[in-house]
Amino acid sequence: MGLDETKTKKKIRSEVDLREDFPPMYRVILHNDDYTTMEFVVQVLVTVFGKSLEKASLIMLSIHNQGKGVCGSYTREVAETKVNTVHHLAREQGFPLKSTMEKE
Repeated sequence: MGLDETKTKKKIRSEVDLREDFPPMYRVILHNDDYTTMEFVVQVLVTVFGKSLEKASLIMLSIHNQGKGVCGSYTREVAETKVNTVHHLAREQGFPLKSTMEKE
């Protein structure tokens, strides 16, 4: 085994070790429905997910046109909290907005 091969193996091992130090990430997804207003979806994206008005509008259009849209990637606990917050706010306003999470 040459010197270059040894350096390469050490570099690969250290990169793998670094990736293992990070917790798994989860995408939070909003799903389109026929009742939730576009304005409310934009409001949720701004207040819950911290999106700018412009970015929130783009995500909302993606949800509307494609049936769902990714709002962000978070650790499991943060993703669960955001999903629950979306459901709570939507129910308060009488909307059936659905939010889910999936592992990346």
